[in-house]
Amino acid sequence: MTVSLNQSAPVAASRITAIGAYRPATLVPNEDIVEPINSSDEWIRQRTGIVTRQRATKDETVLSMAEAASRQALERAGLQGSELGAVIVATVTFPHATPSAAAALTAALGATPAPAFDISAACAGYCYGVAQADALVRSGAVDNVLVVGVEKLSDVIDPTDRSISFLLGDGAGAVIVSASEEPGISKSQWGSEGERWDAIAMTHSQLTMREAVEKAIETGDVSCLTATEDPLWPTLRQDGPSVFRWAVWSMAKVARQTLEEAGVRPEDLAAFIPHQANMRIVDEFAKQLGLPESVAIARDIAEAGNTSAASIPLAMHRLLEERPELSGGLALQIGFGAGLVYGAQVVRLP
Repeated sequence: MTVSLNQSAPVAASRITAIGAYRPATLVPNEDIVEPINSSDEWIRQRTGIVTRQRATKDETVLSMAEAASRQALERAGLQGSELGAVIVATVTFPHATPSAAAALTAALGATPAPAFDISAACAGYCYGVAQADALVRSGAVDNVLVVGVEKLSDVIDPTDRSISFLLGDGAGAVIVSASEEPGISKSQWGSEGERWDAIAMTHSQLTMREAVEKAIETGDVSCLTATEDPLWPTLRQDGPSVFRWAVWSMAKVARQTLEEAGVRPEDLAAFIPHQANMRIVDEFAKQLGLPESVAIARDIAEAGNTSAASIPLAMHRLLEERPELSGGLALQIGFGAGLVYGAQVVRLP
């Protein structure tokens, strides 16, 4: 005899219903970081558009920032933590491989026993989280999902590194994805180019990630992949020129495909919210997509720096705070970064 399994009825659609943010109060202007990298305020502004970046104090942690942003999102959604069906945290800077930041956050918010897990997809992590939340809600498994992008990148900065250190900031952004009668999240365009996995990577001890792996393969000795007698805390590095070219050319194609499959024209958008990697990348995106002047473009990087998984929700939060009339309009969001990984959706703004 065949036994049928009970399943939840699928839901027609989902949307972002609320957003919250946490920004550290400490502002670090270019002048404070240029000496170790032998640079200048003018050089940083011209190459990146960054004037200052927000960085956390010792007492501000990945978990505390995530909790603050999440509580604001819950309050704006009119929800209690106990009403969350799942908690997803996108981060690469939680200092524990296990347990997850999401599990700890679930307890802090009173969301137990909601399933909780972290996503390690760097600057695309938030978009990956939205894709997962959308699928969970539309499957009928849950009604409300908390998605958090949070980073404390100041923990993984080498102040003498000229490739990425001057870009990075800290913060957290959180959204609630809930069931909706009308679609508020398009089909996600996401993927990876793993053959370029080390274009943005953390160092490991005295060796770069690639050097350590190559040495282990060559010698058969895996000890170079573990801590040495004089370990160094891992810090971020990137191949800036190749990452820039990839972001400008390849990601513009992903953005266009996202719009096409969503049935949305550039002029239909209220806002464009790309990962805040570099102001020149943002401007080139807008040019290649042919965005009209009516489309608000997020440029949070000027004051917040590059906050990886937190950058898109933080930029969305700032846009809506400064221009509340954008609420309810369509926005194209796209994240891209270490892996190399990417993700994009058209969403209706909360």
